[in-house]
Amino acid sequence: MAKVLVIEDNEMNRDMLARRLRRRGFEVVLAADGETGIGTATQGGPDLILMDLSLPGIDGWETARRLKAAAETAAIPIIALTAHAMTGDREKALAAGCDDYDTKPIELSRLLEKIENLLPQSKS
Repeated sequence: MAKVLVIEDNEMNRDMLARRLRRRGFEVVLAADGETGIGTATQGGPDLILMDLSLPGIDGWETARRLKAAAETAAIPIIALTAHAMTGDREKALAAGCDDYDTKPIELSRLLEKIENLLPQSKS
């Protein structure tokens, strides 16, 4: 079973996404901000990270940069999530180290396809 870390500051979004992923067989770990997400990723070894870009404190772009710069988390795929999709945000997220990008509201079938494409084959 693949472990997914969801870094999302909106409690309703975080809980809804966690429930939907758990129903599909994923183990889900939650973090409400970038700093907690970095600590959780470092200690919890998720197989994939779903991360809101608009986070309090350390935003999603900086969180992605820090995760990709650290040896213990550099290989973990990150899918950036945002409700405020602006021109250039996808490119900015990929440049920060995110492996993919998706918009909110989340279309679960599209997100699951992205997750499956990024997970190691033994985990999907």
